[in-house]
Amino acid sequence: MLFSCEGNLQQVRAFGMEGDAPQAIAEGINLKYTDSGRLVATLKGAKMYDYTNKSFPYREFPEGVQVEFFDENNKKSTVYANYGIIYDQTDLIDLQGDVKIVTADSTILEGDQLFWDQAKSWIFTDEPNTIWFPNGAVNRGSGFDSNQNFTNFRSRTNTGVQIIEEEKDE
Repeated sequence: MLFSCEGNLQQVRAFGMEGDAPQAIAEGINLKYTDSGRLVATLKGAKMYDYTNKSFPYREFPEGVQVEFFDENNKKSTVYANYGIIYDQTDLIDLQGDVKIVTADSTILEGDQLFWDQAKSWIFTDEPNTIWFPNGAVNRGSGFDSNQNFTNFRSRTNTGVQIIEEEKDE
C-alpha cells in the first residue's frame, strides 16, 4: 500500500489547534516600532494571544497593555488599559478597563473604553470619560472624537470647568 502526502503547512498546523485557540501565545511583550530609524512607539504587555490565522485577524492583550508614542521631537504620550485588542484588517485598536492616556503636554484622559483608528490617527469613544487639561480645565463627558494629539477635540455631551484667558486691549 502506497500513500502520497502533499505538504500544506497551514493545514498541518490547523490539526494541532483547537477551534478557537490562538495560533501563538506570547508573554512579556516589549515591541518597538520604528520609522526610518526613529523610535515611533513601544508596546508592552504581560500576555498576547495571536489570532492572525482567523478570517478576521486580531491580537488580544487579556492582561493589559501599555503603549508609548513618540512625536517628531521625541516627546512621549502613554496609553494604559486593562485589556486591548488590535484588529489587523481595520487598523482599529479597542482598549477597555481603566483606560488612561497621559499626553506629552500632561493632558490626562480616563475612561472605560477607547477606540484608536491607527490609519486616521483618530481616537474616540461613546463611553463616559474625564479629561484633565494642563491649564486646570476639566471635562467630564459621554463620548468624544479627537486626533491623537488632542489638538482637534470634539466632546459630545459634557460638563466641566473651562479656563479661558482674556487678552487685554491697550
